[in-house]
Amino acid sequence: MSIIPATLCFTVHESAHGLAAYALGDDTARREGRITLNPLRHIDPIGLLLLATVGFGWAKPVMVNPRSFKKPKWGMALTSLAGPLSNFIFAGICWIVLPFIRVRTATEPMYYVFALVYLTMRLNIGLGLFNMIPIPPLDGSKVFFAFLPEEKYFRVTGWRHGFLVLIIGMLIWNYLPSILRTLTSMVR
Repeated sequence: MSIIPATLCFTVHESAHGLAAYALGDDTARREGRITLNPLRHIDPIGLLLLATVGFGWAKPVMVNPRSFKKPKWGMALTSLAGPLSNFIFAGICWIVLPFIRVRTATEPMYYVFALVYLTMRLNIGLGLFNMIPIPPLDGSKVFFAFLPEEKYFRVTGWRHGFLVLIIGMLIWNYLPSILRTLTSMVR
């Protein structure tokens, strides 16, 4: 049931990146047809398959040419910030809509509508917060790095091990309760 809301969240997120880049002077996303709410333009097949099987996935990233911005470092930061910000706005819209969906007196289909809107809200909040973690390749790293001096900025933007750190961190986060239970039972 989470594939539809997650696809909506990814679509809004990636479209916002493309729209922000276009507003700041880079037309790469527009030329590639990525400023759209058509989910088919944003789906990454492997990311969607993983989302369906293990509950974690991703969309196809929007390509951005920082040299098109007047201030490349800040252009990248604002373009990156647009994705999570769009997720928080989308979550707010869902939160406003939820009270209008009557679940107690509704039919079964209305319950599913409520569940989809609620799940969309939660996933948007989670996606927005997760993407603000300042570890490359997440959006938060580009926002955070924009505050660094130029010489350090170019050194850290080239760091390519962030994805590995994220995978290890998520594995630890998901399996930490089991590990702690096992260690606790061994100590007793």
